[in-house]
Amino acid sequence: MAVTASLLGLEKKSLREQALAALRTAITSGELEPGRHLVETELSEMLQISRGTLREALRQLEQEGLISAGARGRMSVRHLDVKEIRDIFAVRGVLESLAARTLSDMPDKEAALAELRAAVDNMDKAAKSSLQERIESDLEFHRTLCRLSGNETLLHSWESLEGSIRMSIMFAGLERATRNMSVGRHHDIVAAIETGNAAKARETIIAHMDSAAENLVG
Repeated sequence: MAVTASLLGLEKKSLREQALAALRTAITSGELEPGRHLVETELSEMLQISRGTLREALRQLEQEGLISAGARGRMSVRHLDVKEIRDIFAVRGVLESLAARTLSDMPDKEAALAELRAAVDNMDKAAKSSLQERIESDLEFHRTLCRLSGNETLLHSWESLEGSIRMSIMFAGLERATRNMSVGRHHDIVAAIETGNAAKARETIIAHMDSAAENLVG
């Protein structure tokens, strides 16, 4: 296995958290591609951590759905299939439509709307940047939507899907993935919330997620 930038040695502080972050980035960026077998001896040497610390990080990644155990417990980077991607976006639709309905029903939502508009503006600025920057700005919009709902359980549930969302984007490739990052489609979400019509806000999110899933698997 070739040594790459994000898998170089870590500082001793919070080794488990650093190992977890480095491995998560390597997986969701495609540096460790789907189907890649994870060899503990090689990874622990690259990261300069003990195998025990590495195993703790791998257990967390398994819980996040980024890796899976095969025969004899051998870990490999998970490969999402079409059904799994549709399932991920269906769950996103439920979570984010709840967030949109909650925001729509707020009597004073101007501050929240301003944050969402700023997030869309950041997407617009990132439109000519790297794919990674575009992905980050897109995810930040949706994370902000969930955070502004004030529902911590909702936000935590969304964040637990984030790794799988990133992997679904990798599955699709550049052209199909970037279709989902349209600034106009995200302005439509903000506009639906601004109407104060919770049903419209919900329908807009559901339609957004259904379309996004089809773009990725189509």
